[in-house]
Amino acid sequence: MTKTVSLAVAVLAGTVLASGGALAQTTSPQVVQGQATQAQVAYATTDLNLRAGPGPEYPVVTAIDANGAVQILGCTPSGLWCDVVWNGTRGWAYATYLAAEVGGQRMAIPEVAGRVQVPTANYDTQVYWDENYRQQPFYSQRDRYVTSSTTTSASGSTGAVTGAAGGAITGALIGGPVGAAIGGVAGATLGGTVDPPERVRTYVTEQQTEPVYLEGEVVVGAGVPETVQLAPVPEYEYRYAYVNGQRVLVDPNTRRIVHVYR
Repeated sequence: MTKTVSLAVAVLAGTVLASGGALAQTTSPQVVQGQATQAQVAYATTDLNLRAGPGPEYPVVTAIDANGAVQILGCTPSGLWCDVVWNGTRGWAYATYLAAEVGGQRMAIPEVAGRVQVPTANYDTQVYWDENYRQQPFYSQRDRYVTSSTTTSASGSTGAVTGAAGGAITGALIGGPVGAAIGGVAGATLGGTVDPPERVRTYVTEQQTEPVYLEGEVVVGAGVPETVQLAPVPEYEYRYAYVNGQRVLVDPNTRRIVHVYR
């Protein structure tokens, strides 16, 4: 069983915006049977997961470095998940933490996408994984990531994962280091990051913790909703949770993520 969801391929080239500015590339990306041509360059505004599909329930392929340049091949209709290439690896990144240069300024992708033409393309789990992830350890679990629904939600995610690979998306992460573009410029980082001692990593990674799936992406500065229970770490000021397949440390006072274990 495969999953097909309608996606939007952002035409980030040769398009004049309302302000009179245009995006950097001069060639529009096209997707034909899962392959993409030249694409618009965007930049990660924080260390950002690259996932195997357009949703927080998909496995993490690698992480994009903060300020790392990626090529955007397409985005979901909501503009919140984009198919990108980072250092030769293809996957899906949460678009709120990607910024493109428009008129000399960097703007969050969801802000840009609303001002350009967005034709659609199809995403098929089996085809996409066959083309990109045959050598990945999670490829053998591909069937677990085929959902029972083929309808794309308003957020751009495809809903709950069947089987033991994931669970229903029960809420959303709050804000993050970028949020909406402010005056065409990405906002400042919310919250800080910490460098936890090795004993904390050992403790957190050894615990059997119930996974939680939230719309959005786990990045330093994102807020964890009150509905998510935070577990204590012995003799340590921060607590931990297992969110979107990754263990994170959270400030219990602000409920902001201060560290992501990758």
